[in-house]
Amino acid sequence: MASSTAASAPPQTAPSAVVRTPRGVIIAGVVALVLIGLNLRAGITGAAALLHDLQEVLGYGPLVAAIIPSIPTLCFAVAGAATSWLTRQLGLEKAILFSLVLLAAGLLVRGIPSTGMLLAGSVVGMSGLAICNVAMPSFIRVHFAHRTSLMTALYTVTMTTGATAVAVLIVPVAQQLGSPSAGVGAIGFLALGACLGFLPIALHAHRNAPAVKAGRVSPWPLLRTRTGVLITLGFTVQALLAYAVLSWYPYMLVTLGVSAAEGGLMFGLMQLVSVPAGMVLVAIGSRPRMRRTAFYLATVTMAAGVLAMLVLPVSLAPLTAVLLGIGLGIFPLVMVMISRSGRSTAETTALSTVAQSAGYLLATIGPFGMGLLHSATGSWTLPLILLLAVALGQIVVGHLLSARPKPPRPAESGRTASQPAISQEQS
Repeated sequence: MASSTAASAPPQTAPSAVVRTPRGVIIAGVVALVLIGLNLRAGITGAAALLHDLQEVLGYGPLVAAIIPSIPTLCFAVAGAATSWLTRQLGLEKAILFSLVLLAAGLLVRGIPSTGMLLAGSVVGMSGLAICNVAMPSFIRVHFAHRTSLMTALYTVTMTTGATAVAVLIVPVAQQLGSPSAGVGAIGFLALGACLGFLPIALHAHRNAPAVKAGRVSPWPLLRTRTGVLITLGFTVQALLAYAVLSWYPYMLVTLGVSAAEGGLMFGLMQLVSVPAGMVLVAIGSRPRMRRTAFYLATVTMAAGVLAMLVLPVSLAPLTAVLLGIGLGIFPLVMVMISRSGRSTAETTALSTVAQSAGYLLATIGPFGMGLLHSATGSWTLPLILLLAVALGQIVVGHLLSARPKPPRPAESGRTASQPAISQEQS
């Protein structure tokens, strides 16, 4: 397998320089980063916490119930694949603003009490989320080139904070509004706030757009590189596990006898634990010698959490929530590796595109498969056994992904500008 990317860049490409921005714009960028992070899982966890109530009120069957949790990963795969093209056409910042508009519109449409509007709003909103997911590592790379670990940690912490708050509050909010549809629709106002918060960044980028467009790096040849394959595989496995758990954990607790409010509380606890867990794992994994330790902590704990769900009684749900929350902390580790990869924004966007598009497409098996298996068997045993097998496989993938990169061979030192290498150690 080749160790360099099979990417092409036109000779008149603008150099990959660090964007110099005024202090006010930097502060606005941090605020926008926080607002975006608050939204990137809120729409998913809010629907998951109300999935049981939505099915009862809207009356859709088990097939639709299995499709709804699968929409995010499908949209992440399909819409995410277009991110490289979209950022070249609009520019990075305007593409992110466009994605936030889609996200807000889709989430608001979900508030209409109809199965069709729930599905349509989920597709539109999650498509916006997909573009934003892929573009954010490049945004961090451009605007916070010397603080990639810190900004990625902040971004993922606010992501899990938003998901936690929505998971805990969404059931009481829906009860106050008198409808689970109104509850999921209300999340759209949070996305509107992110649109407004990011608008100054997009305007500044529009006014200061470079005369020469950034070079193009084709994403899919990266799957012929070792780095591209490992990061894509690592992203795939963590996404499959994460979205299987995020989609069905509260529903699972409700079917096992826990109230919807208590299920949402346990869901919130899981998300809450993932916040400090992600920070600690990133702090450990940012040191090359400790990267493998960080991956072991995350992957082994996730496997332990799935095993606990399989064998422990529902009364011990707080323990499973804590274990799974620590396991979810692997996400910022993978995002840091993506943000640090590549020698230019184009390379980082390309790697983010291929990892997230291919990863989420395969990860759809998780939430969709769990829903169908539960409907077919009337039990969570078989779905959890298969999920445990994936969690054990993640330990192996984490071991490979966290290997320290080998020093370049002499033949690699003479690369031309049209043959960029992917580096995991850039900051």
